[in-house]
Amino acid sequence: MSTEPSQPSLTERRKAATQLEIARAAAALFAEHGPDGTTAEDIAGRAGVALRTFYRYFRSKQDAVGPLLSGGGDRWRALLEAAEPGEPLAGALERAVAEALRPPGADGAEQLGVTRGLLRAAAQDPALRAVWYRVNQDSEERLLPVLARLAGDGADPLEIRLAAAAATDAVRVALEAWSETDAPTTGPGSPAELAVRCLHELMGGMRLFKP
Repeated sequence: MSTEPSQPSLTERRKAATQLEIARAAAALFAEHGPDGTTAEDIAGRAGVALRTFYRYFRSKQDAVGPLLSGGGDRWRALLEAAEPGEPLAGALERAVAEALRPPGADGAEQLGVTRGLLRAAAQDPALRAVWYRVNQDSEERLLPVLARLAGDGADPLEIRLAAAAATDAVRVALEAWSETDAPTTGPGSPAELAVRCLHELMGGMRLFKP
């Protein structure tokens, strides 16, 4: 039996594309008018979908930006999944985080800019902040099996859970700290630089990351 992950169906790909289009519309409107000045009807209109389609995918206007906020975590896990079991876990995590938060080209910088705007808005919007926390919780849960595979069969499940929590929080704190500044998307003070620094601070004492 093949162990390769199944590819998403055409219907699933279309659904994901529609969700992302709605998310981009929501983020753009939040940037222009703020969450308080934006309605679900506004987002549906900007995205070119019916209001019922919006509510088929999202429960609220704040919920609509979830696919954008989760994109970095998806890239991070994909990079980790490509690592080989037995590779030092600390190094694999650091490389994956740095690469995921340093996406190439103008599109990558634009995506980080969107994230910065959403996190700034979340500071004043509890519902949007709740979406951000939920995205991070989901990311942590999905990271568990990836880290377990890389750590090997003898790893302590508690240490795996702690590692997933610490790694997720390292990225979350780095992005939140960066969003409060006008630091660039690359180099000193960037999300990648801050996230690697947070990883070192949070994981330095963990046995799982000892050589």
